[in-house]
Amino acid sequence: MAKQPKATRPLTHAQVWAALDRLAERAGLSPSGLAKQSGLDPTTFNKSKRVTGDGRERWPSTESLSKALAASNASMETFVQLLGDGARGGQSVPLIGFAQAGAGGYFDDSGFPAGKGWDEVALPATSDEHAYALEIEGDSMKPAYREGDIIVVSPATAIRRGDRVVVRTTGGEVMVKELRRRTAKMLELASLNPEHPDRMLDAEEVAWIARVVWASQ
Repeated sequence: MAKQPKATRPLTHAQVWAALDRLAERAGLSPSGLAKQSGLDPTTFNKSKRVTGDGRERWPSTESLSKALAASNASMETFVQLLGDGARGGQSVPLIGFAQAGAGGYFDDSGFPAGKGWDEVALPATSDEHAYALEIEGDSMKPAYREGDIIVVSPATAIRRGDRVVVRTTGGEVMVKELRRRTAKMLELASLNPEHPDRMLDAEEVAWIARVVWASQ
């Protein structure tokens, strides 16, 4: 009796969209950033577009996928590998060194990761699709963070007094501090290292601020 070939399991809706998310992560982009770079409507790959109003699954078109692969300089073979990457724990987020964060081209005007040059790292999952990681360099943040520690930053998470935050100024300076006070006119920040001074910034000096939600300590 001839041996029957093993049945191939069909791809699932969740697998395909998860692979697209990972494709965006590889390129250092959010799903909306990848769509925009692909010449598509920025909302094409958003989670809200993956199910129709009446609850039916919506799949990415082959044209959208082709444009996304071209925009991220990836092959179909790479995408197939990403389809099978669902067993890993946590979530892969874009990663750069802390010193790089002060250079131009790594963030958009809202403080979301953008552009090329990002690496990626697998870390505990976060609900923020724009979350990213920074690797601490130097000892200016001791004892809170040491060189080599990785912090995850979530631009979408609400910020409260006492939270540790990443702040970028309009002059390009990036710092990690504790939020002491925030008003419509100013930002008061406490240094994590007692040997470094606290900071007081006028609101117009702040390009963006985002909360630190996890650290690899």
